[in-house]
Amino acid sequence: MQTEKILRSEDDTIAFAQELAPKLKKGDVLALYGELGTGKTFFTQQLCKSLGVTENVSSPSYVLMNEYMGSFTIHHLDLYRLDAAEEVLELGLYDLYDEAITIIEWPEIADGMLPENAIHIYFEFIDTYRKVTVKK
Repeated sequence: MQTEKILRSEDDTIAFAQELAPKLKKGDVLALYGELGTGKTFFTQQLCKSLGVTENVSSPSYVLMNEYMGSFTIHHLDLYRLDAAEEVLELGLYDLYDEAITIIEWPEIADGMLPENAIHIYFEFIDTYRKVTVKK
């Protein structure tokens, strides 16, 4: 299944996160792709808010993983700085899947480690707006 949406504003991104949130369940993995500035972290912040997270959601670029509590435990990873798949394994990626919702920014280095049912979300710039493509 593949769907596309045009995000012309932050409000559109918020609405997209609010639409997706109730469809998620424990064990879901979201892989977020896109160049810098396409809205992956903002989307994650809004998704977490829609899932009941009240604390500040920030990019885990330097710490590699943040954990939040909402309706579910949420693991938020940023793999941008990793150079090898072994580093991903050291994070205990496989152990995270079953117990929480896992959101991974820059997942390319872990593509072979993602579950078959992962939700792949691609953010891209199109002129003055963004397009998001969701593939299941």
